[in-house]
Amino acid sequence: MNRLTYDDVKQAGDRIAGRVRPVVLAPADPGATGPTGGPAGGPAVGSAEVWLALEFLQHTGSFKARGAQNFLQAHRAAGTLPDTGVTIASGGNAGLACAWAARAQGIPATVFLPENAPPVKIARLRSYGAEVRLVGTRYAEALAACEEYAARSGALASHAYDHPLIAAGAGTLLEEIHRQLPGLDTVVVAVGGGGLFAGVATAAGHHGVRAVAAEPENCRALNAAIEAGTVVEVLVDSIASDSLGASRATPLALAAAQQADVRSVLVPDPEISRARHTLWDTHRIPVEHGAATALAALTSSAYRPSPGERVCVILCGANTDTGTLGAELH
Repeated sequence: MNRLTYDDVKQAGDRIAGRVRPVVLAPADPGATGPTGGPAGGPAVGSAEVWLALEFLQHTGSFKARGAQNFLQAHRAAGTLPDTGVTIASGGNAGLACAWAARAQGIPATVFLPENAPPVKIARLRSYGAEVRLVGTRYAEALAACEEYAARSGALASHAYDHPLIAAGAGTLLEEIHRQLPGLDTVVVAVGGGGLFAGVATAAGHHGVRAVAAEPENCRALNAAIEAGTVVEVLVDSIASDSLGASRATPLALAAAQQADVRSVLVPDPEISRARHTLWDTHRIPVEHGAATALAALTSSAYRPSPGERVCVILCGANTDTGTLGAELH
């Protein structure tokens, strides 16, 4: 499949209904976006209506629970869920979601992570009963080990983001946001490999909603693919690389980005840190750097809403070390 469809997202919504937490929306405090200008001279977005989608309250602490549920429910229905369980390579959040969904299905999960994965995510994986294997320092190395294990063991291979069932499950988030904000103009979403973006942008396009894809300046897999017109390899070096550190965007994400009303923006690491700290300071919301990247699209001037524009910023995950919230700004 080279392109996700709105029907894929709708079917995912039916599969996971009652199995995930509905997203909670909250109006952004003016201090988080700047009534007359954002932090450090950011954009004047006070005349826009900005909402925060608190998806970090989802099971396992991120949006990934949606795709994992859709993936395993679809395989269960098709009779293709093996007793040997499921395996996945992940920087952390997708592995957490996969392990959680596998536990609900009563099957084992084996999760491959880079050796530099955050300890908080490793500990939580083990709390879900997953077998954790640490391989290499890059996601690509963990993925290769995962693929070899799946071929040898017969376990079902899932993916952190590059699968239509995973992306469609993520797209259900936009469906829930749109039901609560029917006049939504724009949704801002952080992008790593592009699973969340592909699903959200596909649903957004159906509803006539602009999708803003926010990436760190040095983790720009989707931005580079849009520029080249094809998926390309990029270097990964960002404070948000633990969750947004894919070296290639998916073809599904690129296809979604080539829709009529999609904007791709890049934000520097200092603005990501600042946005993360601002969310804590103004809302007591402790998100990870990947989630803060979406808000940084506004506070860094990368995306400037028009007066009266109704904007929703997706805060997609909070599996983070809260001890770093203030220190990194000094």
